[in-house]
Amino acid sequence: MDLKSNHASPVLADPAPISKSRLGVPSGLLTYSSPALAFSPNLFLTVPRKKTGILDDVRASSWLDAMKSSSPPHRKTRDINNELVSADTDFAYHTWMVKYPSALKSFEQITKFAKGKRIALFLDYDGTLSPIVDNPECAFMSNDMRAALAEVAKYFPTAIISGRSRDKVYEFVGLTDLYYAGSHGMDIMCPIGQSSNEHSNCIRSTDKQGKEVNLFQPASEFLPMIDEVFNSLVNSTKEIKGATVENNKFCVSVHYRNVDEKNWTTVAQCVHDVIRNYPRLRLTHGRKVLEVRPVINWDKGKAVKFLLESLGTFSSLSFSLS
Repeated sequence: MDLKSNHASPVLADPAPISKSRLGVPSGLLTYSSPALAFSPNLFLTVPRKKTGILDDVRASSWLDAMKSSSPPHRKTRDINNELVSADTDFAYHTWMVKYPSALKSFEQITKFAKGKRIALFLDYDGTLSPIVDNPECAFMSNDMRAALAEVAKYFPTAIISGRSRDKVYEFVGLTDLYYAGSHGMDIMCPIGQSSNEHSNCIRSTDKQGKEVNLFQPASEFLPMIDEVFNSLVNSTKEIKGATVENNKFCVSVHYRNVDEKNWTTVAQCVHDVIRNYPRLRLTHGRKVLEVRPVINWDKGKAVKFLLESLGTFSSLSFSLS
């Protein structure tokens, strides 16, 4: 993920969309512009209309390289008990760590910088609060992690911003004193605040405790389209062993972690064959997952800013961990 700073402290933003240079796929197949639907002008991304081409290069080595690079293998090392364990020691990981050092290794520096400031904490879910697992439905967090998270939330405003659906993340975490944003920040439940009321996509709702809250869903117009794409992807990938499709409400994730590598391009072809018919959707790449999202001017970084404003802590020192 990239680090973007819209204010005094860094926030995590979504990975860049797949580009022609990364995948060898015609850029016209990734994002489009179509007058079919009306959208909020502040959230609309103007993208020139391009003719769709034949996906004859999906099987090119550049596409396969992109899928591999987003899912670098773990080198096996041995722990003190001489048992094989997984360790992120690949070059890309070390390069990232040099640029963005571990907060734990800089804890003393952080505490000095935070003196006199109100702290807000933003967390991802998969790989941060829970381990990366083969079955995305089994990404459970440990009881110790849940207890630690509950303790932190007593002292600092704490939010989880995930690519998962908001309801799914809440189901995994089960803590009521946190704020949740799902679908890469396109589905936010937050306190009622002056700044959040200024957004046309905010509606009043109630949380699971019956408390009145704001529900911010800037991509709500895409729901029928996302459901349609989800069903199409389930059908088109059903013969690919190991492939799973997850409906995350405002985006669709196609997981290929359990797919034989020789079939990765088949997964890619299935996804492209579906989304080529949807000019308002774009394709992004995650760790052994392809994600189909609406083309709107919104991401996790903007979601963090929105939450800070809603919480009345925009000038706070915010920490985003992913």
